Amino acid sequence: MPAASPPVPSGPANRHRHRDRHGRGMRGPVAPPQVPLAISRADTFDSLVHESAERLRRRLPQLAGVDFGVQEVPWLPRDGAGEMSGSDSVPLGGVIRARGGQPDRVVVFRRPVELRARDRDECAQLVHEVVVEQAAELLGLAPESVDPRYGQD
Repeated sequence: MPAASPPVPSGPANRHRHRDRHGRGMRGPVAPPQVPLAISRADTFDSLVHESAERLRRRLPQLAGVDFGVQEVPWLPRDGAGEMSGSDSVPLGGVIRARGGQPDRVVVFRRPVELRARDRDECAQLVHEVVVEQAAELLGLAPESVDPRYGQD
């Protein structure tokens, strides 16, 4: 009969020994921060919205005081029975009018836009279209007057 091994002590010292049993230590990030792989989809989407907003601000000085932002998903109103009211379509963007000292705000909803785009280029084009449409609604203009290239792609 083989001899019984001595009891293994329990506690933090024992957990530390098993955590790094191959001597590799803690692994670092998959890619360094300056590599595009390290940029999240949300950060990439934010930069698309802000690039589009800057393009419009250069063309239309009225948009200088407008805040452009991103939300993950839209808040859909519900009726008294708990069901979503209104149409069955999910909005891609929205306008929040100024009140209480807050500036006008154009919001692009990230998840609905990403779900409709097949790749990064299509996502960038759709983001720009949403920003143009919402800015046009805010200013009371046609989207073509906000960006003459609207709808041509």
